[in-house]
Amino acid sequence: MGLSAGGMEVLTQLFVNLNNQFPLPIIIAQHLHPKSENNLPVILNNYTGLNVKEAVCCDPIKPGFIYTAPPDYHVLIERDYTISLSSEEKVNFSRPSIDVLFESAASVWTDKLIGIIMTGANNDGALGIKTIKENNGLTIAENTETAQYPDMPGFAIDTGCIDLIYSKDEIRVFLENLYKN
Repeated sequence: MGLSAGGMEVLTQLFVNLNNQFPLPIIIAQHLHPKSENNLPVILNNYTGLNVKEAVCCDPIKPGFIYTAPPDYHVLIERDYTISLSSEEKVNFSRPSIDVLFESAASVWTDKLIGIIMTGANNDGALGIKTIKENNGLTIAENTETAQYPDMPGFAIDTGCIDLIYSKDEIRVFLENLYKN
């Protein structure tokens, strides 16, 4: 899942009805200032029953967990279903980059991956969405008419590789329905 400007507000609403029995892991690349503290896990823990933690190198990726990208690090998914972190160059002016996360996740989970791009003010995530689609994963973008910052989902939609366009509330319901299945 990738977000930027407006993302914190969205994230506090998406997972309220989910708990640690959720059948999938959720990995979030939220653009943060490089010198900021990552308060996202602490904040999200107040809004969900999922286990929320900052991604750490070599962490095994488990269902029922939300992993958040630390400030100033790219998050990559390794073939052994662990996390690695990188401080390589920024991509689309961002580190963490949504494209980096999506592209590495697509190479590991291929057609089992769900990529969700939401509110944000640049084009990060669009190339990653294309990679997810090329690997037969499911792609979802927040509706530009309801996104607080429509640029990021708009660029993803413009790729022609988005399967579903949902409001943030419809994305929340989509996630809740995954839990019920």
